[in-house]
Amino acid sequence: MTSLKLKKQLEARLQRPQWTTAYDRETEEFRVEDVTTKKGITLSLAGLSAQWDQKKEALIDELVYHVEEALTAATKTVTSAIEKVIFPVIRSTSFPKETPEHEPLIYDEHTAETAIYYAVDLGKTYRLLTEKLMQEYGLKREQVKEIALFNARSLTTSLKKDEVAGNIFYFLNHNDGYDASRILNTVWLDEMAKQMQGTMVVAVPHQDVLILADIRNNQGYDIVAQMAMQFFMNGRVPVTALPFIYENSTLDPIFILAKNKPVEE
Repeated sequence: MTSLKLKKQLEARLQRPQWTTAYDRETEEFRVEDVTTKKGITLSLAGLSAQWDQKKEALIDELVYHVEEALTAATKTVTSAIEKVIFPVIRSTSFPKETPEHEPLIYDEHTAETAIYYAVDLGKTYRLLTEKLMQEYGLKREQVKEIALFNARSLTTSLKKDEVAGNIFYFLNHNDGYDASRILNTVWLDEMAKQMQGTMVVAVPHQDVLILADIRNNQGYDIVAQMAMQFFMNGRVPVTALPFIYENSTLDPIFILAKNKPVEE
């Protein structure tokens, strides 16, 4: 399905008196905006054709749900104590540094491939923290980081395990919006590292999955690279297709060449 056809289907499903829609043919971006608050969400339709071939109508359902939840979150008031609902979210380094309304987002550097943004959890969705919101909540940047990392350590870390070609792979996928955020829990990663017999590799191809790998032979590097790329291409919020070697509590992005050991970036 072309971006234009996808845009027409979304327009039909997202007709609301309080919303407006717009489509930029050059960038293939579709925007839905609340007429009162002027807040909205922009969807990039350019890379969704391949997903349409696999998911069909389910893809439209996912996008509509994502828009509805995001626009609801934009006007929803946080009722819980703010310290309990701030979490870190992992994004690529190319992720926008401000909202479509040009409000600066709160973020920190993480690795050469990833950055840490901060979100206010609203239940079924979350809202990325801006400088304006941070000031409204009476918080300082260091407080935000400290609170978010503390809350990230409270997230469950149960894993699914698989063995492929003599290598062990662990998958974390709770679909709570913070799966990739577990990469910031170094205490947990250090505990997992003690269990590894080979090289520990970590991947966060998109926000809703984290992969840990115990690489025990050269074939394992090829497998984890293929896994990361596959997840990256199919994720709703892609982060990075490059895995990381985890050693001494440090993440180093690596390029993995076919049938070879990795080359550090």
